[in-house]
Amino acid sequence: MELHITGDEAADRLLSHDPLALLIGMLLDQQIAMETAFTGPKKIKDRTGELSASALAAYAPEAFVEVFRQTPAVHRFPGSMAGRVQALCEAVATDWDDDAAAIWTKGNPDGAEVLRRLKKLPGFGEQKAKIFLALLGKQYGFDGDGWREASAPYGEAGSFRSVADITSPESLAKVREHKKAMKAAAKG
Repeated sequence: MELHITGDEAADRLLSHDPLALLIGMLLDQQIAMETAFTGPKKIKDRTGELSASALAAYAPEAFVEVFRQTPAVHRFPGSMAGRVQALCEAVATDWDDDAAAIWTKGNPDGAEVLRRLKKLPGFGEQKAKIFLALLGKQYGFDGDGWREASAPYGEAGSFRSVADITSPESLAKVREHKKAMKAAAKG
């Protein structure tokens, strides 16, 4: 399956074929534009020469912050987000034998189990875990029982709530409209 999240063909290809890249992109998706967040893994790979959980976890923390600071920046908060990416990579390396996809494939888990696994990851709270589960189910081929229910409301078919629903520039615009409406309602 080919993802179309960033508008950058090479970044989208990396997200489509590297589960760790997709996981890191989701982690970075806060307080910056979605496209910027999901191009982060490609920037990291280009600047470090690799994208493996164990290698990134072992990277010198100060040097890794510099990877984030290079122009264009990986994230607007390079120090804290570099640390979060390293913590996530440490968890993937230690708990999942350096295989991010094992989070949703090992033992043929159902949707509720994948959600539980995601919520245990550093930087993945309830909402982020549900959005990522919806992304796995809607676009990444995950078909574990109950994934739509476990990812509710993000797993709902035909919705435009999150990155899980972005498949084109048109769907990106609809997701942005939905997010804008939700912010306006929250201020309300």
